[in-house]
Amino acid sequence: MNAAISPSAPALIFGGARGMGAAIVRRLAAEGRPVAFTYVSAPERAATLVQAVETGGGAGLAIRADSADPEDVRLAVETAIERFGKPGVLVINAGILMSGAIDQFAMDDFDRMLAVNVRGVFAAIRYSAPHLLDGGRIVTIGSNTADRIGSPASSVYAMTKAAVAQLVRGAALDLAPRQITINNVQPGPVETDMTADLMAYIAPKLPLGRIGKPEEIADLVAWLTSPAAGYMTGASLTIDGGWTA
Repeated sequence: MNAAISPSAPALIFGGARGMGAAIVRRLAAEGRPVAFTYVSAPERAATLVQAVETGGGAGLAIRADSADPEDVRLAVETAIERFGKPGVLVINAGILMSGAIDQFAMDDFDRMLAVNVRGVFAAIRYSAPHLLDGGRIVTIGSNTADRIGSPASSVYAMTKAAVAQLVRGAALDLAPRQITINNVQPGPVETDMTADLMAYIAPKLPLGRIGKPEEIADLVAWLTSPAAGYMTGASLTIDGGWTA
């Protein structure tokens, strides 16, 4: 078994303090991986998550880093490596959601969305890949809006997530010689702080009749980072209760 896909290979998660990111941290830590993760505005949650990981017998590290700042991203990679060594798993979950009709969307908000949702993903891959163990796994967290928007005021967010899906396809070719896989998970409505205001509108439209759980996203990420997914790369996997069916 390749060391990079061993359950003991360290993981680095961008955007891990809450919601889907926290579920991914807990899931990968439960597999025996030392897990470093970044946060921006939830230091108490980050500290609580580290404590939970350590109480469960794992090793956790919270790193404050704004994914909109490439230097923050680079330093986060260095900090994680100093603590746990070269990562075998990279998960990029950091992202923001701001809604607005295209003819009213503020340019500052547009720039911030691009900085976090697109440039931040690129920076995380760019600065992590040279250190990632050969045979490692990269997973980005995109959105099913890359394939179907489904509601007004979502054009900019959907554009950023479509960009991530295309970035993953190209990166898969660049990283294949090192047997590093990269795949994109595209969740639909999931119970998180970021989507709380949208649930009442979306829930009745879901074919399965329920909202997704963060743990269900974490389960898919865990599979993509396992030896079982070694032949999959450059793919976008939608998990959305049938929203885009």
